[in-house]
Amino acid sequence: MKILVLGAGLVGGPMAIDLAKDGEFEVTAADISSEALSKLSAYAGIETVRADLDKAETIKFLAADKDIVVNAVPGFMGYRTLERLIECGKNVVDIAFFPEDMFGLDQLAKDKGVTVICDIGVAPGMSNVLIGYGAALLDTLEKGITYVGGLPVVRTWPYEYKAVFSPIDVIEEYTRPARYIDGGRMVIREALSDPELLNFPGIGTLEAFNSDGLRTLATTIKGDYMIEKTLRYKGHIEKMAVLRDTGFFDKEPININGTMISPLEFTSKLLFPKWKLEKGEEDLTIMQVIVEGIKDGIRNRYTWNLLDRYDSETGIHSMARTTGYTATMTVRLLAQGLYSHKGVSAPEFLGKDPKIVSFLLEGLRRRGVVYKEEHEVLE
Repeated sequence: MKILVLGAGLVGGPMAIDLAKDGEFEVTAADISSEALSKLSAYAGIETVRADLDKAETIKFLAADKDIVVNAVPGFMGYRTLERLIECGKNVVDIAFFPEDMFGLDQLAKDKGVTVICDIGVAPGMSNVLIGYGAALLDTLEKGITYVGGLPVVRTWPYEYKAVFSPIDVIEEYTRPARYIDGGRMVIREALSDPELLNFPGIGTLEAFNSDGLRTLATTIKGDYMIEKTLRYKGHIEKMAVLRDTGFFDKEPININGTMISPLEFTSKLLFPKWKLEKGEEDLTIMQVIVEGIKDGIRNRYTWNLLDRYDSETGIHSMARTTGYTATMTVRLLAQGLYSHKGVSAPEFLGKDPKIVSFLLEGLRRRGVVYKEEHEVLE
């Protein structure tokens, strides 16, 4: 079976390696960056192609003979890339995390007879799968809460933050209005709002804030209270709010001495070098998913905890592991025919099937990404 991975960066590269390592797939990795592709040259079973992935004809050429495509391009080009892949009649596993509504491509995918699973990383991704699974265990879902963050192990002033995925997508977390469900109704709040301080064993105190990570769960799962909050080291919220509210994240160009400059582009040039997660620099991923509700008249709480760290043996960062391996296990899910719904699926759709949830969790466990489950009867 032939697999195409679009994007060979800090997440795309490890996905290609994981898909190729046991010889079950013929893997092609494509990227515009020669540097990113060169890091894959030492691995058997991976063909690399340097290409501009934002061109329709390139996508058509690369995908022509492939059975499954993994879309790992930056979010700003994710939707149009996915649309092009569906037009080509390809089954797709997508972690582009684009801002557009994935279900806008549902009818096209059905017309083409293909299976598309979007947002299937760690969060969104496994967070949605687990909330979908928890909801299926209950008669009535009351709460679905996710706390999640990717952090550097060494805290470096001033930001104490590093990004393993596209930094421009990180800034979206600080600017895009956050949606969540409260009282069964949609609430829209400013990003970085409603801070909480939470203590996590082995990590310490982190701050959580509203971000627009609920995504499809806002409409696909019925619950009284559902929210996702991003985790950072203490003090990060204030720094990002100062930059945002001063205008450093604005996209509209401003005139500086006769030159039109986008504040966001300017800020990116300054921030991104400081946010770059260097080779060998350790990171961690922390996530807690909480599901509460009623089963047979009794209130239950299910909690899944994840604390994953940089793998020094392979040199693969934690956020790449937790995001990428969820996607590669989903590729295997499709390859084995365990999920074949035609159209566009959100991750929570997978959570309705306990066998699929077990397949994903076991595959992740074998790769060292372990979700610990707790079940409490509250009354």
